[in-house]
Amino acid sequence: MNPRVSLVIGILCISFSPIFVKLAGVSPLGAAFYRVAIAWACLLPYCIIKNKLKVERKQLLISIAAGIVFASDVAVWNVSLLKISATVSTLIANLAPVWVGLIGYLLFKAKSGKLFWIGTFIAIIGMVVLVGYEHILHLEFNAGILLALLASFLYASYILITKNIMAGIDVFTFMFYSMLGAGVFLLVINTFIGGNLIDFPVRVWLCFIGMGLICQLAGWLTINYSLRYMESTRVAIALLSQTVFAGILAAFLLDEHLSVTEIIGSVIVLAGIAVTFLKPKVAVA
Repeated sequence: MNPRVSLVIGILCISFSPIFVKLAGVSPLGAAFYRVAIAWACLLPYCIIKNKLKVERKQLLISIAAGIVFASDVAVWNVSLLKISATVSTLIANLAPVWVGLIGYLLFKAKSGKLFWIGTFIAIIGMVVLVGYEHILHLEFNAGILLALLASFLYASYILITKNIMAGIDVFTFMFYSMLGAGVFLLVINTFIGGNLIDFPVRVWLCFIGMGLICQLAGWLTINYSLRYMESTRVAIALLSQTVFAGILAAFLLDEHLSVTEIIGSVIVLAGIAVTFLKPKVAVA
């Protein structure tokens, strides 16, 4: 599959996540656990049949670590939602592309290029417009902001870890062990906080299945596949469009109405992402 097509499919799939979480109406951490656990359970027989479980020790440890980082991102972001508004938390969490560019340069000497930073700036401006500039004007520095910043850093770390391991491991093998690490971590967290993991109505279980199959399995398989061939900075900035697509899906599936400001912000976000995918002009001697 073309990596860009794979990335678009993946972004569309994970855009259903807030829809399923809202329809389920349960603890986001409990929903996150079943999202990962169901996807892992569905992947298990395929990996056994296709002999995808063999892995080197180093790859195994990195895959499990990536899963724990991914689960930590989900946990930290959900806690930040309890301390600050969802709009501000979402905006800060979407600073992940900036972290990817900075970490990539500082640790791997990877230069993102002017178009990446220009596009990132435009996309972040679009996010500000999308969530409402008034939330930024009244921004108060507190624990919720620090947690949202940490969530964005963990999200960026997961993207970079995945990018650096995907060249030497099968995407199914990586997903199997990373989701195993994430699932165990989220199970421990839910047990520690005493969250309900059993007594749910059928409607909620159907939402869990939807999250597991669509958002986690199909979504991150295709995104991780694109990371094998595409620059991590481009993938990170493209993932910003998840917020835009989630808003569109909510309008159709949950009958939520998009304001003119939200539409304008969405267009600016997509324009910024498009800029990062432009090819720089090469000077001709």
